[in-house]
Amino acid sequence: MTVLTEEKDTARETALDITGLNLSLGTTPLLADVSVRVARGETVGLVGESGSGKSLTSRTALGMLPRGATATGDVRVAGLNVLTANRGALRELRRTRVSMIFQDPRSSINPVRRVGDYLTEALRARGTSAVKATDRVLELLDQVGIRDPKGAMRRYPHEFSGGMLQRVMIAGALSVEPQMLLADEPTTALDVTTQAEVVTLLKRMQRTHGTGMLFVTHDLDLAAAICDRIYVMYAGRIVEEAASDRLFEAASHPYTKALLEASPSVHGEKATIKAIKGHPRALAEVPRGCAFRDRCPLADDDCVTQVPALRSHGTSLAACLRPEQVTP
Repeated sequence: MTVLTEEKDTARETALDITGLNLSLGTTPLLADVSVRVARGETVGLVGESGSGKSLTSRTALGMLPRGATATGDVRVAGLNVLTANRGALRELRRTRVSMIFQDPRSSINPVRRVGDYLTEALRARGTSAVKATDRVLELLDQVGIRDPKGAMRRYPHEFSGGMLQRVMIAGALSVEPQMLLADEPTTALDVTTQAEVVTLLKRMQRTHGTGMLFVTHDLDLAAAICDRIYVMYAGRIVEEAASDRLFEAASHPYTKALLEASPSVHGEKATIKAIKGHPRALAEVPRGCAFRDRCPLADDDCVTQVPALRSHGTSLAACLRPEQVTP
């Protein structure tokens, strides 16, 4: 797949490079020909409806495949191919160079360990002294909005609300100053004010440490505000890639346009919110040809015969046979 920012980013080290990823569980396909690139210091958005494959793609970057799944293609994080790496190499990668903020903190943090033990573990494993690790964790807890950091370190996960526990997870992800951060809906459980504070913290970390970030979200306004580029997923495939300002000004794929029309926004002129007809599909249940054709107002007989490949349309890439009819 052509990368839009290839010339601009040749001097920037790649933090994440997924090329031609195919993932299946037995005979059931989950992802098809997914290619995503994130440079150091870059924020890349991954958007789409629930079930489109966003979380699965981000977890694959950590080598966290569903049990029994088969993956082909190339998935490199900080130079390591996670699909061929052994357990020791994957453990070292997760411990030192890549972090993930999961969608559900309660299923991702050990419930029988105190929060302080959870947060200092990675720092201690890197050789940081107990005192320095504690000081670093207290600083991070304060930055993510935990009012009593010292008290929080002595508490167990069940003693926090969902929003507070998500802040703890964000602090843990930032503690090792990773080269690559995978953020799966990191601010969903937070109020708007805290969401803004956390996003500011993430961006500050990027500027300081050159961290690359893959930001998975349903919030298109948030993606527009913080992302340099955006990939749009539908039914296990990438259907559009564009710079964020270009994507929101003039989408090149009917699905992207439909997502924008269905999303409420506080910006721009007053507009009617339009629901996308039909329902989202998994890759295994898409119709023949273009996966979006049964929900697309532009679909015709040509859309039945082939799966559209990503091709250039202006400064975007779109998997559509007629992007010129989407973009004014």
